Amino acid sequence: MATTPSQPADVLDRRALNRAFLARQLLLNRRTMPADAALEHLVGLQAQAPFPPYYGLWTRLENFLPGELAGLLTGRQAVRVPLMRGTVHLVTSSDCRKLRPCVQPFLERSLITTFAKDLSGLDPAKVAAAGRELLEEAPHTVGDLTAALRTAWPDHPANALSNVVRCLLPVVQIPPRGVWGQGGQPTYALAEDWIGSPLDTEADLDDLVLRYLAAFGPATVKDIQAWSGLTRLRAVTERLRPRLVSLRDEEGRELLDLPDAPRPGADAPAPVRYLAPYDNAILSHADRTRIISDEHRKAIATKNAVIPGTILLDGFVAGAWRVDRTRTATAVDVQLFSPVSKRQRAELVEEGERLLLFASDGAAPRELRIADA
Repeated sequence: MATTPSQPADVLDRRALNRAFLARQLLLNRRTMPADAALEHLVGLQAQAPFPPYYGLWTRLENFLPGELAGLLTGRQAVRVPLMRGTVHLVTSSDCRKLRPCVQPFLERSLITTFAKDLSGLDPAKVAAAGRELLEEAPHTVGDLTAALRTAWPDHPANALSNVVRCLLPVVQIPPRGVWGQGGQPTYALAEDWIGSPLDTEADLDDLVLRYLAAFGPATVKDIQAWSGLTRLRAVTERLRPRLVSLRDEEGRELLDLPDAPRPGADAPAPVRYLAPYDNAILSHADRTRIISDEHRKAIATKNAVIPGTILLDGFVAGAWRVDRTRTATAVDVQLFSPVSKRQRAELVEEGERLLLFASDGAAPRELRIADA
């Protein structure tokens, strides 16, 4: 790890922390690896919208094609399931079995805190049991499921009833939802029925923390909790301490890490990257300044919590992008947050043209539109 004479080897400045993190996120160099292996390394991809995971893998993997991920979904080797922070993630079926038990406490707590008023006078366990019975018969769209539940509980909002099922039962959203180029309403199936095997009976929080550090480290305990939605993880990290190394950031906060994880140093080159909408790279730490400034976090904030695609220049968020696709044409619109050099613009254009080709499935006409700050 590169250091300066004034910086102790166990202290990472913001750039060194950024480069270590980008290395874990497969964002310094595109990798040649199968999509399912990338999903497992990244501990899934955030997927409350259907198609961001495809862009998330495109920006990280060499020669990634949408059909590979779509095939994992239709082949039941990957699933869309509520996990970390209660958001839908696209994970392998193997990880669904492991991860859902880990985040169950958060989902239960979130249900009670978010829907306390709407659940007044209701026994959530009975709603969950009724939901299980319905889903054991066949998958249901969210609309059909809540309509059936409201015949028994007509005085309670549909959103509260559907979230009881979502939080208390291990449900997955099944295809065609999330399949590239297709549409479909969110349709629930029981995870064990869809993937053909039961979930783990116990939560392995040690493994969860170690995998987080491999994909998102170095990190504080607060970072791990912000990503997972879980609390009281310090006991887990203390138990794991003999297997970890202790570093510090510029503010003196302890950063935990795996001994052999990559920490390439502040001088490692970071190429232009177009991150997917909702990319976990900018959403998975209590302190996100390792990749996005507080000012730019405000620039991408929206009232409805939609997170746009973002652009990394020299490793840090410096703009946002979105796809504008019609029946006859595809455009990628880029909004920069600050001026860029000629070299950076050239990289932006080159990478943007690659993104445009991917987003359009190779169809013309295509247009890359870059708006300066």
